[in-house]
Amino acid sequence: MATASLHFFSLSSLLCFLLLSAVSFAADPFVSYDFKVSYITASPLGVPQQVIAVNGQFPGPLLNATTNYNVVVRVSNHLDESLLLTWSGIQMRRNSWQDGVLATNCPIPPRWNFTYQFQVKDQIGSFFYSPSLNFQRASGGFGPIVVNNRNIIPIPFPQPDGEIIFMIGDWYTQDHKALRRILDSGKELGMPDGVLINGKGPYKYNSSVPDGIDYLTAHVEPGKTYRVRVHNVGISTSLNFRIQNHNLLLVETDGHYTSQTNFTDFDIHVGQSYSFLVTMDQNATSDYYIVASARFVNETVWQRVTGVAILHYSNSNGPASGPLPVPKTDVSAPWSAMTQPRAIRQNTSASGARPNPQGSFHYGQINITNTYILRSLPPTTINGSLRATLNGISFVNPRTPVRLADLHKVKGDYKLDFPDRPFDRPPRLDTSMINATYKGFIQVVFQNNDTKIQSFHVDGYTFFVVGMDFGVWSEDKKGSYNNYDAISRSTIEVYPGGWTAGLISLDNVGVWNIRVENLDRWYLGQETYMRIINPEENGQTEMDPPSNVLYCGALKNMQKEQHHSAATSILNGHLKLMFSMLMALVFTFC
Repeated sequence: MATASLHFFSLSSLLCFLLLSAVSFAADPFVSYDFKVSYITASPLGVPQQVIAVNGQFPGPLLNATTNYNVVVRVSNHLDESLLLTWSGIQMRRNSWQDGVLATNCPIPPRWNFTYQFQVKDQIGSFFYSPSLNFQRASGGFGPIVVNNRNIIPIPFPQPDGEIIFMIGDWYTQDHKALRRILDSGKELGMPDGVLINGKGPYKYNSSVPDGIDYLTAHVEPGKTYRVRVHNVGISTSLNFRIQNHNLLLVETDGHYTSQTNFTDFDIHVGQSYSFLVTMDQNATSDYYIVASARFVNETVWQRVTGVAILHYSNSNGPASGPLPVPKTDVSAPWSAMTQPRAIRQNTSASGARPNPQGSFHYGQINITNTYILRSLPPTTINGSLRATLNGISFVNPRTPVRLADLHKVKGDYKLDFPDRPFDRPPRLDTSMINATYKGFIQVVFQNNDTKIQSFHVDGYTFFVVGMDFGVWSEDKKGSYNNYDAISRSTIEVYPGGWTAGLISLDNVGVWNIRVENLDRWYLGQETYMRIINPEENGQTEMDPPSNVLYCGALKNMQKEQHHSAATSILNGHLKLMFSMLMALVFTFC
């Protein structure tokens, strides 16, 4: 009997080993989403218009994951034009194949499906997704991304009682196609028609707001503290965010914890994401205004470009009333307005996605290997069309995505001759990219000689924001750099007539977009790419192209026709069922 029991135990142990090996094969957990991207009709500013929705929602649904999770997003393109989704701030470690911009991915044709699969490797924080082609973000298609800490990694503040997400942005009552035509005709877009908060128009705070507009109400409980995540997903307008009579305790931006500082209002520029802790410590005599208003413009003229929502305490005694709260800083004195971004510092005592402190990387002690000064100027006419430039080059996307062109030896697809500083020569159209050195430590200086405040974004990376000032950058400016606790982020504002400097450690191979986030300038060509290749590539530093990679340009004949059927969803269903059965066996026998 003992022998039989021992024999059964051995078989059981072997079965458990095999089952657990199968379950742990994928190592990190998966989360999966189905995104149907389509048009719907909405009237956010009281005028019916066509907007881009995800799963019928505008804005789109939350994509929620935890550090190191694998994320699978099955995208079904129901638009009448090609689509790419990009994941602003998600670094796509070693995997630029999933980045969702035109020089790294072929677009998803209308009525086609494509599955993105990537890992949120060693990241936490607040991000968003959005379309990257054809000015589509001006019609919607965006939604929030939250990457949570693992349970073993504490957040550097008490656990909030809840979370509230705000997607704010300027808005036109014309759709992205009409706005595209305006830019293509050589004209500027002009003043937006309003500001939306979570896809809704302003609360009627005075007679200037038309009747019947649907506005947002955020419901809260008195005495509780909420983590408020705010994303500026707009076209080109910087916005000041504030909640009447409530302090905003800044705790995180673009996936990095900040030193905790209280603000009454905060400037959030296009493409930026922030987290605040807001305690509901006011009395309930009335509701309170939530405001997102145009910034760094003539605010008297731009008064209509104001988003207003309502903060409603559960025991509130009445509606919000009176004038809207105003920002504390005066944009007519931009020197003083710059003190706010300069105050954003890294929380060097907090852990990030990994157990080691974020501040342990002594970036100020590393030798800079290359400096790139990227200068933007007002749009100009090139070959008869209005174009925007960086260092005098208006970027033209290659016909074939760069790494596909490399792998299949497509010649003449792009150039690796992007200048590391501006030159006094006529502007030109070109497919010119930065030939960056793997494991280099570079300095990128964004010099804004345009007339508008701009935001710049780097895909695949964050960078230490070490300096920001007015005037023209020069080498002696490095003496004023913050070399200790500069915030690391992926999107930074650059004031007109000013510069912002960042330091980047080039440890992520691939092809990575550097762009202005202001959609009008981006659409007109104000971008470039960094191509970063490990010269000793051994298959360990960059992932292979995914099995479902799309082909276009010189390789379009390699693309197989996509047959639309339920086979994929059936297969996914079977896989989920098999995984559930496998887990049931584990719990039964182990």
